[in-house]
Amino acid sequence: MSRQSRTDRPYDIVLFGATSFAGALTAEYLAAHAPKELRWAIAGRGAQKLERLRERLPADAEIDVLRADARDPASLRDLAGQARVVATTVGPYVTYGEELVAACADAGTDYLDLCGEPEFVDLMYVRHDARARETGARLVHAAGFDSIPHDLGVYFTVRQLPEDVPLTVEGFVTADAAFSGGTFASALGQFARQREMAAAARDRRRHEPRLVGRRTSAPVGAPRFAREVGAWALPMPTIDPQIVRRSAAALERYGPDFRYRQYAAVRHLPVAMGGVAAVGALVAAAQVAPARRWLSDRLKPGEGPSPEKRAKSWFSVRFVGEGGGSRVYTEVSGGDPGYDETAKMLAESALCLASDDLPETAGQVTTAVAMGDALIGRLRAAGIRFRVAAAR
Repeated sequence: MSRQSRTDRPYDIVLFGATSFAGALTAEYLAAHAPKELRWAIAGRGAQKLERLRERLPADAEIDVLRADARDPASLRDLAGQARVVATTVGPYVTYGEELVAACADAGTDYLDLCGEPEFVDLMYVRHDARARETGARLVHAAGFDSIPHDLGVYFTVRQLPEDVPLTVEGFVTADAAFSGGTFASALGQFARQREMAAAARDRRRHEPRLVGRRTSAPVGAPRFAREVGAWALPMPTIDPQIVRRSAAALERYGPDFRYRQYAAVRHLPVAMGGVAAVGALVAAAQVAPARRWLSDRLKPGEGPSPEKRAKSWFSVRFVGEGGGSRVYTEVSGGDPGYDETAKMLAESALCLASDDLPETAGQVTTAVAMGDALIGRLRAAGIRFRVAAAR
């Protein structure tokens, strides 16, 4: 299916899960920044909540309301058939996400989510990548703080380094922000599904084509003091390195032998040790169902930080890239990573897929592969900073 054949669909973008905490922020961003000619709609399970959300948006924004339920495959197929791009905030994705991916793959509809769940991404590759390639659908996961700053940050860093030589990049993440209930629930679910996650990763490796003539890797680094950034570097159990490695495998610009490692950067050793202990305790508690339920009740889905808290939040990801005798320091930074900036990233990704002149790709692709320079340009214009800090 050609992309041109989809222009007669009623909507350029449909935002599914628009009444969730992240969904409402994304709807507000689209209402404030989408071009007037954009045809878009908000969608979800509760018609009354959707109407209340629409009433909060600018009166001159022409936004339709569509009803669809993650547990009703027929409603999701109808939704996918009406849109050129569907962006979804409905998680945990391993529980609620697959039917929409399947519907978009079948309809040739571009798909975006905020998923940071490796198991879900691997399962969707095995089950729906081939069909999406047939229909021309682009299936783009992790289009928020997981994993745009890291994926596009590495892409940006690589472009500052020599071509056709082995490259290494390390990312160091610092942030001051809070979690929403939905994000917390997704994290607990991942911690409780370690065996399922490992099985999905093995299955993906059996289905992925082998890379010929090039190598890419994203090994877990060891804790250390990183003089490059003047902080303790702790390995991060996130999906970001996997996303970066897939971009590197797809794009020859990353060179014949590419390696990426990612860390949380913590200034003070006692804080670093406390963080490691806290994550370990959370992982252990997630293995026990009563403890997991108790933790989930502390912060329910739909709840999130206040506007005042978000206004004070920030993030920075600093990268050190080396290759061919060159070294470069870059940074991606912005405001509240979990919500305000994530809403911005998801919305700008949807606008990019719907409106921009992009490389011809299909199937499960990363943000760097699908949108690359175009999305960096959009995010820069929207206030997220990509900069070269130093080079030699």
